[in-house]
Amino acid sequence: MREQLVKAAQKLVTFGLNKGTSGNCSMRDGDGFIITPSGVDAEEMTANSMVKMQLDGSFEANQKPSSEWFFHRDIYQQRPEISAVIHTHSMFATTIACLHKDIPPFHYMIAITGGDSIRCAPYALFGTQALSDATMLALKDRKACLLANHGMIAMGASLEEALAITVEVENLCEQYWRLLQVTPTPPLLTENEMQAVFEQFKGYGKYSV
Repeated sequence: MREQLVKAAQKLVTFGLNKGTSGNCSMRDGDGFIITPSGVDAEEMTANSMVKMQLDGSFEANQKPSSEWFFHRDIYQQRPEISAVIHTHSMFATTIACLHKDIPPFHYMIAITGGDSIRCAPYALFGTQALSDATMLALKDRKACLLANHGMIAMGASLEEALAITVEVENLCEQYWRLLQVTPTPPLLTENEMQAVFEQFKGYGKYSV
């Protein structure tokens, strides 16, 4: 599991979704979770760098978990179906988040996140319970959200699913940003059209919506 997290953190950098020491990821592990460390470049991470945390916020001695462990912990506490969480500062998701914009249903693939929009949580200081509280509201019935002036979170029943959703959300954010260069009000899919997408997605592919 620790090796999987190392590979995921490095893959996020390879994909251009994180740079340097930005972002973090975790996986549920028994009654706790394993999370990437604070302030370590992804290329320098090893399995031993990963930090095991309990849901009460305690962690291994001589280890320093990512400062964003609050929302990882709260997601695992409140969303039992989730087994992996990824946080990035990717370019287009962060750009839209800095505009404090939700992503509306301009494209049917938004359904992969579990709803007909990707919400943007209001700004709160990084590494705080306040940010986690705002995040949990934005993630209600969703598998992804934006964080105002910060970045994005994606999650899934597996690390593979969380990574796939991360990539798709960044792609959608780029598409939406490009649409905004043409018009501030791009045409949107209706509620009925999105509901038909959810029905079509049932049993389709590897991930549930």
